[in-house]
Amino acid sequence: SMGKVIIDGAIVDNQWQRLEGDTLEGELPTGNIIVPLAYWQANRDALLSRGDVAVWLAPGEEPKDLEDDLGALPLVAIHFPAFKDGRGYSYARELRTRYNFKGEVRATGDVLRDQLFYMTRCGFNAFEVREDRSIEEALQGLKDFSVTYQGDVNEPRPLYRRG
Repeated sequence: SMGKVIIDGAIVDNQWQRLEGDTLEGELPTGNIIVPLAYWQANRDALLSRGDVAVWLAPGEEPKDLEDDLGALPLVAIHFPAFKDGRGYSYARELRTRYNFKGEVRATGDVLRDQLFYMTRCGFNAFEVREDRSIEEALQGLKDFSVTYQGDVNEPRPLYRRG
């Protein structure tokens, strides 16, 4: 099993397998797969015809690298190899605002409870929590704050303009 994932505020079965390294050699597994950007770019036409393929971006790989394909992708994952790199927050925001991406934007890698609330404000709606962390506790991170003063991707108006 691929474990559990948080999508739209609920813990559900993970339907997607993220591939990297030697899992990309030879025959790809059947079912929903998330491939690295470089692999997508090299095998785009064959992967598009499958219809069950998504792409993950590493730090430094930007949504504009996928601009022409976003309409065909059900999901874009943004990988955080380490907590210290925040570029993925900007990528999620770009996907939602500049490219109007309506699919799933999933955070993978070093995803920690304290980040989830802020990630949601940037446009993430799905989270793969590290296996050594509690997904139930991470889910509570989405409820850390009930009111935000600034606008965000989900509610562009600042607090004083709402209601």
